Amino acid sequence: MRHRHHHPEAPPCGGDGAPGREHRHGHRHGHVDRRHGRRLFDYGELRLLLLAMIGEQPRHGYELIKAVEERFAGAYSPSPGVIYPTLAWLDDMGYARPEPAEAGRKRYRLTAEGEAFLQANAAAATALLARGGGGPPAGIPDPVLRAMENLKLALRLRLRGRAVAPEAAQAIAAAIDAAALAVERS
Repeated sequence: MRHRHHHPEAPPCGGDGAPGREHRHGHRHGHVDRRHGRRLFDYGELRLLLLAMIGEQPRHGYELIKAVEERFAGAYSPSPGVIYPTLAWLDDMGYARPEPAEAGRKRYRLTAEGEAFLQANAAAATALLARGGGGPPAGIPDPVLRAMENLKLALRLRLRGRAVAPEAAQAIAAAIDAAALAVERS
């Protein structure tokens, strides 16, 4: 059964994110903070965040991925499968336009319509920009941040798209638990 679903902060949409389209029950909007299992962004917030970041300076998709990841201290890194359709939507809506390709990458610049939209949603955009905190948590020494990033990358590479044998999962968990215990004791 299909129905129209309305979010108060944004127009109704479909699975493709286009306004005014229907979608099926169970379609999830927003982007999940996988560490805590809750949504980091509600429907439409990532679009507004990207638009606000483009408003700070023109950017291409890869720059936006890295900027969001940095702003949220690695807690969230949007995939290209999220960023590029969102940029296409911003272009379709007339909020941002790509400049001529630079080394094959389209850098997006805010349009007059995009500036007006940001002004109309200034409080929400400011809150989204502030939510990330703008970088890594204060007071964490660089070697510790580097080690944390190394662990996160190693886990992503090892666990991405692969079945992990129960013995290997136990070994990974034991290594992480041992590291946590060593950190607590230091």
